[in-house]
Amino acid sequence: MDNVNKPHNLSAVIRSCDAVGIDTVHAVSAGSIIKDRQRAARGSNKWVSVELHESIEEAIGILKKKGMQLLVAHSGSGSVNFREIDYALPTAIIMGAELFGPSETAVSLADRLICVPMQGMVESLNVSVAAAVILFEAQRQRLDAGLYKHPRLPPAYMKKRLFELAYPAVSKKLSQEGRPYPELDTEGKILRQLHRS
Repeated sequence: MDNVNKPHNLSAVIRSCDAVGIDTVHAVSAGSIIKDRQRAARGSNKWVSVELHESIEEAIGILKKKGMQLLVAHSGSGSVNFREIDYALPTAIIMGAELFGPSETAVSLADRLICVPMQGMVESLNVSVAAAVILFEAQRQRLDAGLYKHPRLPPAYMKKRLFELAYPAVSKKLSQEGRPYPELDTEGKILRQLHRS
């Protein structure tokens, strides 16, 4: 999210991300908008992490290091129909704010520019609607490629996320103290006491 400036739009995008199995949204925001989205995310914020970045360059640098193809939703010249993209590849999609679209920096650093073809007079979609349309095409392709058949997140990451979801206050305190999370049993109960070391 490249300065998506309305909390309800960001929240809607987060819900769509959860619906297609995305666990992390990267966001650049000029203000406190990202924090406000937690009120409207309808529980998705428990399952989808939001990583905040100071700049779009920082966010793009991190995504490129992860080997992602970088797609920027942009209605300008040079954009291709979003359905022409191979989403079975590791992919990051950048969406800009409705009024301004993606930043010039995001456009200049994109591997591909994509658009949602429209036939109406306005030719404009709400950013959350455009994101959902693109994400569900990506999901369709990834289902066809069998990418949802097995968990793709590392087991250690999943254990960490499970603990944070089950014990948010405890995990926050342990993280602040630099202490590891204890193991959980099959019912999600903590196996050992949380003594200070």
